[in-house]
This record gives sequence, C-alpha cells and structure tokens, in this order.
Amino acid sequence: MTTLSVVIPAYNEEDGILDIVQRVLAIRPQLAEEGIDELELIVVDDGSSDGTAELAAAQPGVRLIRHARNGGYGAALKTGFAAARGEWIGFMDADGTYPPEYYPQLCRVALSHDADIVIGSRMAGADSQMPLVRWLGNLIFARLVSLISAERITDSASGQRVFKKSILERLYPLPDGLNLTPVMSTRALHEKLKMVEAPIPYSERAGRSKLSVVRDGIRFAQSIVWTALHYNPVRPLGLVGLFCVALAFLIGLGLIGARLSGINSVSPLGAFTLFAAMVLGVAGVSILALGMSFNYFVALFHKSPVRQGLWGRPLFKQRLDRHFGWMGITVFALGVGLSLTSLLLGLRGWEVSRLWIYYLASAGFSIIGIQLAIAWVQMQVLDTLRIRHELVAEDMLGKEHAPVRGHMAGKAAPATAK
Repeated sequence: MTTLSVVIPAYNEEDGILDIVQRVLAIRPQLAEEGIDELELIVVDDGSSDGTAELAAAQPGVRLIRHARNGGYGAALKTGFAAARGEWIGFMDADGTYPPEYYPQLCRVALSHDADIVIGSRMAGADSQMPLVRWLGNLIFARLVSLISAERITDSASGQRVFKKSILERLYPLPDGLNLTPVMSTRALHEKLKMVEAPIPYSERAGRSKLSVVRDGIRFAQSIVWTALHYNPVRPLGLVGLFCVALAFLIGLGLIGARLSGINSVSPLGAFTLFAAMVLGVAGVSILALGMSFNYFVALFHKSPVRQGLWGRPLFKQRLDRHFGWMGITVFALGVGLSLTSLLLGLRGWEVSRLWIYYLASAGFSIIGIQLAIAWVQMQVLDTLRIRHELVAEDMLGKEHAPVRGHMAGKAAPATAK
C-alpha cells in the first residue's frame, strides 16, 4: 500500500485554505490511477492569528497540527514531515499558487523514474503568472545552484515537490525559513540523490505575498552557498579564486604589453591597477587553497574520499592540490630570483623608478609561492589524518591483507557524505 502525505504550511491563510484543501482532497482518484493508494493531508497551522486553523480542522480528511507561535515556513514543513505516515511526502503553499492537480503527474514521474525527489518546476515551460522580478530571482538562484553543484536545475526554490520520506536524514538539517526549498535542492544535488524536474503552471497569489524579494533573495543566495560549502568547498571558493587569478593574469599581460611598447612611466590609474593585480593574485590563490583545504576537512569529518575537481570531475590525473608543493617552490624561487636580479641591476646603476615594478612582482610571486607550499603541507597532514585508520590496518594486518586504501573510508562514510 503506497501513501502520499501532502503537507501544507499555513500562516494567516483563512481566505484560501478551504479552496486549496478541497482541491488536494479531490485528487484521490487520479492518484489511485498512478499507483498511490492512500492520501494523507496534513495542514500545519504556524501560529495563525486568524481563523485558518478552525477552517482547516472543520474539513473531513484533514489532519491539523498547530504551532503555538509562528516558527517559519521551514519549521512548519518539518513538523509536517515528522508527522507524515506516507512513504512519499509532498508539500505546497496554502495560497493557491501551486496546482495540487499536478500531484498525480509528479507521482507518476517519481515512480516511473525511480526518483528520490521530483520538483515541480515553474521555470520549465508551463504557463506561469510569476511576476518578472521573482522570475528573474528564481532564474538566478537556479543558475547559482547549478554552478556550485555542477548539476543543472531550472527551479531550485519551487514550493511544490514530492520526495521519499526515507531521504530526509540525508537532506537534514534544513532551515526554518522560506529558504528551506533552495537548501533542500542544494543538499539533494550534493548528496547525489536522483532528482527529476517536471513542469507545472504557477498562479500569482491573491493578496500580499509574505516573500520579501530583497531580504529573502539575499537569504536564499547565502543559504545556497553556505550549504555547498558543507559538501564541496572547493567548487564555490575555487571558482572565485580562479576568477581573481585570471583577472590578475590579464592585468599582468597588459603590463607586459605596455612595457614591450616602450611605455615605462606609470600613471596613478596604472599604479592602482598594479596594486589590484597583486591583491587579486594573492587573494585568488589564497581562496583557491582555502577551498581545497576545506575539502580535506569535509572528507576528514565524514571519513569519506576527498572530492576532486572544480567541474565535478578531476582536471588532471592527480588532484591539483597534489601539485601545490612543487608549484609553491617554483613560484617562490621565481620571486626570489626576480628580486635578486633587480638588486643586481640596481647595484649596476638602474634607477629605482625602473626597478620598483619588478620588486612588486617578485614580492607577489614569493607570497604566492609560500601560500602554495603552506597549503600543500596542511593538506598532506589532513589527508594523513583522514586515512589514519587505514594506515593502522596496513601495519596491523600487513599490506597484503589490509583493505584497499580509500575503500574503508568510503564504506564508513555516513549518508551525508555521499
């Protein structure tokens, strides 16, 4: 017997709660056609001050749960998830913006694709009455999630979806606010859950929306990035770091071109550009190294293999961080060599006005080289700590009988480290 539990969080929705409840209850025959035998409808009243709870409680077939005070959209949903009896859980808003008539279709997709979670996408081509500002915001959130997870998604913040109750342990913890949906999407992608999107129409709600475009938009973006940092820090941090390094490199090329053209004087804007190039170069390498180091902390915490590559796959046969040792020594030697050469030229009569730029470049190279070397040492220590129990097994059992390195770590990894 397959049961779908639909959770509706409601806060001061007395104008629309009856309509949405009746529409949900009316889809039982269509659900049965898709293999869903039972429908459980849970309304979580999140501390409403109007008649929402009383109206919902008076409807046959509705299971009402009440919060004594308002805890937030996400908190109400999690209360409903905990109380749900079904193998499948669906949720939607109480304001009539999402179509409950599409639950049979979402369930069909879930069962036919053996999906862990099916998102009703408002951005996948179905008719939508979403205001332009919110449409643009949702497009940005979806692109952000796709960028930092290396998986494509069209609607990361959709408030109508169906998922297996058994995956909740892998999705938690989830926030109490409106940002629950993008965090859920981000976690699902990083947990490698099978997520499918199905197009749904969207209607603009009657009355004033509780969503603040600016405040909640910033919160959504922050939540997405912070969630990604818990799984694969090198992805968001590495992209930022590489962007900074690329800008510094382009400025450096421009400087070389100017020098080759015979331009030796530096204007105030040129001096600022040189300063920006050095800061960007040092900051970019620092941020990239930080992301890679964080990946080792994540792997150490979860006892799992270290995630590789900025693009969802390794860029080299070995991870880039494996090369940080010799790269750091080489870049540091380049910086020291350039500074010594500048010193010799100065002793031979070159003016400081011609040499200061080389000293600046040598300082930048030296600092970057030291950063790379320090990051390499740090990651070697973290990696040794991560596989310590495997090294112990090798010594205790002998290399011929010890598990293959990396196998135990993967086996020992909890669900959250998938």
